[in-house]
Amino acid sequence: MAQPPRRLGRSPRNVRSGQNPDTGVAAGRRERLAPLAAYTQRMNRVLDQIDAHLDAPLEVAQLAEVAHFSPFHFHRVFTAWMGETLGDYLRRRRLEVAAARLAGQRQTPVLHVALSVGFGSGEAFARAFKTHFGQTPSAWRATTEQRWAEELLQQRRKHDQVERKFDQAPAAAGSDTSGVNHPTPTEFPMPVTLATLPPVRIAYLRHIGPYGPSVEAFWRQAFFPWMHANDLAGRVCYGIGHDDPGITAPENCRYDAGVEIAADATPGSPAGVALLPGGRYALADYRGTGAGIGRAWSEFMRDWLPNSGLQIDSRPFFERYPINPDYNPATGEFNCQLCIPVKPL
Repeated sequence: MAQPPRRLGRSPRNVRSGQNPDTGVAAGRRERLAPLAAYTQRMNRVLDQIDAHLDAPLEVAQLAEVAHFSPFHFHRVFTAWMGETLGDYLRRRRLEVAAARLAGQRQTPVLHVALSVGFGSGEAFARAFKTHFGQTPSAWRATTEQRWAEELLQQRRKHDQVERKFDQAPAAAGSDTSGVNHPTPTEFPMPVTLATLPPVRIAYLRHIGPYGPSVEAFWRQAFFPWMHANDLAGRVCYGIGHDDPGITAPENCRYDAGVEIAADATPGSPAGVALLPGGRYALADYRGTGAGIGRAWSEFMRDWLPNSGLQIDSRPFFERYPINPDYNPATGEFNCQLCIPVKPL
């Protein structure tokens, strides 16, 4: 299973990432950290509110009310917690979501993408996009295949390096992996099905930072202890990646580890509550290690999706872990489903 305020100090960043402040600490320290858990819940609610309303005006007073802070205090807390002002965060988030939609929804007009993330005109969107990404929205969309091929090559190289740490066999003589035209499988290696999934209410802890080993550690060290402490074991779990690591800087990527809860359940601090929307999804059956799941996601998006006759929509991507996962402690292998929200082209 794949497994912070700056002025509030570095240690609170662990709470911001969802780590359980009650694990292995003395009672006095638990009391000091308890308010930080409340801050975590409040700020995560704000980030979720922003994601759900990117197409609408988002004012400081409105978001402060979501966080239950005064507007003045909220602005200061947000800047300390996220390391950027609210205005900078909103601008970055809108542009990064737009970049993902331009790449994954290629039939959608650029103006419609701009409006869907809160820009009032195509001209304002184009200027902001070029300032942030160094090219126009149309040029970004046109280079999607090249960019995805390069990202997929990097993932495969990274995966091969991990494999060679355990198997030191040299590369085959004459092999050349220097170009982006890396040979791809003629057939996507994971079974894929299309299914309509029901909405699911989950309790989650959030990790903010690079995907990869730190997410695995987050499941083991933060989420599982919290889940067991709150009597939530034996349920379907979910991993939700909110950001495309090919677009968002690693330190800003957000990942939620979640577990199904009842409609009337109130999870323990510092967990948040979210509703995973139902609808049509493409489901790929994954079996492997945490080190390989990034490559699997890349191949699913970069290899399978362009040939599927489908496109992604604005619902979240997630991993779905069964109640009784087939985990092999000797190899670290596990099974889950990678779930991509899709709609017709």
